[in-house]
Amino acid sequence: MPTVMVDVILPCLDEAAALPGVLGALPGGYRPIVVDNGSRDGSPEIAADLGAKVVHEPRRGYGAAVHRGLKAANAELVAFLDADGSLDPGELPVLVAAVQGGADLAVGRRMPTSGNAWPWHARAGNALLAALLRRRGLAVSDIAPMRVARREHLLSLEITDRAFGYPLELLVKAGRAGWRIDEFEVSYRERTKGTKSKVSGSVRGTLRAVRDMGRVLAR
Repeated sequence: MPTVMVDVILPCLDEAAALPGVLGALPGGYRPIVVDNGSRDGSPEIAADLGAKVVHEPRRGYGAAVHRGLKAANAELVAFLDADGSLDPGELPVLVAAVQGGADLAVGRRMPTSGNAWPWHARAGNALLAALLRRRGLAVSDIAPMRVARREHLLSLEITDRAFGYPLELLVKAGRAGWRIDEFEVSYRERTKGTKSKVSGSVRGTLRAVRDMGRVLAR
């Protein structure tokens, strides 16, 4: 069995259809930590059967789930990855290599593989928030759904948002701390059939995420 090099935190809410493909595509040495956020479709059982470490977070929210996963991790390096099949786990080693090479945080810039992968409303909201970050001196073009950093460094940022504002707060605090942030293009695919994004799957979800992230910028 390969040595665990990276703990991969996968927040999960009803992703039973996507989990086999996502977990099966992880490189050797990358241990999945599936954080169940109240699934009703058997996601945690499927993840456990496939060899993932499963932890439960009763408080709903993206930030709550990823923070619970971060606390459950024990590898030096941790990665964050959506569990819906939209991202390719095979691209994680590029980000890991960047952190091993001196970056404090490596993030993915989503490159849609089809017109249906990234709805217009989600793309517009992301572009607005990324532009606001660049005005603050952060050279990023995406509010990264795929990212890698050292676990202890992430904990030192003391991120408090437990909703959709978590990734934005991470970037803002990393910038304030003077972190070197490297951004890489990553494939962004349509989600596995039977799954639906809690953010970009609807205009309402996107607006809720932009609202949460706007509160972070207003602090």
